[in-house]
Amino acid sequence: MAATRGVVLFAHGSRDPLWRQPIERVAARIRERDAQVLVSCAYLELTEPDLATATAQLLAQGAHRVHVVPMFLGVGQHVRDDLPRLVAELKARHPHIELTLQPAIGEDARLIELMAQIALFQ
Repeated sequence: MAATRGVVLFAHGSRDPLWRQPIERVAARIRERDAQVLVSCAYLELTEPDLATATAQLLAQGAHRVHVVPMFLGVGQHVRDDLPRLVAELKARHPHIELTLQPAIGEDARLIELMAQIALFQ
């Protein structure tokens, strides 16, 4: 039997409660596409839950593999330094799970192409 997969969509956070809606729509779309994948959103600051809490929620639901997806267009200090440190802390706290950190979505050629298409044709 395959290990239950979890995905954490990790974003910056904001005081504005409407800011989180696009990230939550991505989570909803993942659930629509694959109901077997457990999905949670997490935020670096100003918004809850944080990465540790979101990961713990997925583990409580039965996840054995968790992929952290940085929902950042650019790679700055948060993605380059803060997030790897947070993931390393989680790995130390949960050595029994497979915890992986994906590249920031802004580095994915498919997203770059899609943003160029949107900019040119809308």
